[in-house]
Amino acid sequence: MEVALSDVKRSRDSGPAIGLGGREGAAGPGGLPVARVTSGNGQTDRRPSSVKPILVLEKARRILDCFSPDAPELTFPRITAASGLPASTCYRLLHNLTAEGFLERESDLYRPGMKLLRWSALVVPAHALLRKTQPVLDQLRDETGESAFLYVREGMARRCVAVAEARQSVVRVLHVGQVMPLHAGSGGKVLLAHDEALTQHVLGEGLTAHTPSTFTDGDQLMRELVEIRRRGYSVSFEERDLGASSISAPVWDVSGHVVAALGIGAPVQRLSPDTYAPLLPHVLRAAQVLSRRLGHERDEENV
Repeated sequence: MEVALSDVKRSRDSGPAIGLGGREGAAGPGGLPVARVTSGNGQTDRRPSSVKPILVLEKARRILDCFSPDAPELTFPRITAASGLPASTCYRLLHNLTAEGFLERESDLYRPGMKLLRWSALVVPAHALLRKTQPVLDQLRDETGESAFLYVREGMARRCVAVAEARQSVVRVLHVGQVMPLHAGSGGKVLLAHDEALTQHVLGEGLTAHTPSTFTDGDQLMRELVEIRRRGYSVSFEERDLGASSISAPVWDVSGHVVAALGIGAPVQRLSPDTYAPLLPHVLRAAQVLSRRLGHERDEENV
């Protein structure tokens, strides 16, 4: 998480985690191989490769994917544009989703319904990674005084799946479920550094500049990733947001794969190239603790 000074306010949101990415080809329900499909709006679908999609469900998902923490309420024209569905199809699905309680409508605005909240509350208790993550993040936040986070890969991006917010007067409003680029920010670079195939895909898509400090040259990014693997952590200073800094380390699973990036984020005034060193051991230790909880028994040489 990188803390943008433009977002100078306390966050009271700590929504439930939604969606965990995974390695392509990983086992899904029943041990079936998982296929990854990215829709036109950038959302990634994971379903067993032997399961044929039901088109009406895919269209309903595209409508639900239009909503985000930045756009919690949308008009019909905006949903139609964002989903890419024909207006008649979109209208019909909106009517049915509202009737079933998945959405609510007030005047011209649609928003997610309370039925989704009831289901989403079941995600954290049901998912082993998230059950084991939150106590580690809470402790890391208390030790460092900064917001702690966990990212997982989702398609060609990373998703924040858990947060322990700092008790500071200046924090960024970071929502669980937020999607961010892989090449900008310490968490994304950790995931790239341990996935060569993913790195090649990201390079092939091009490196978008988010700030003047974003890596936009492929060779420079590759050298940075080699260094991250060597030293066992990543730092970022204003790569994704001006005024924002972060430190991240890899989380390993029982099979020795990196499954997540754990770290802290803060304003650059509190976390700079000259001041991050005392906080680094806390991040590395937290990543080791979570890795062991996931069954990873040995400390990596570079961690």
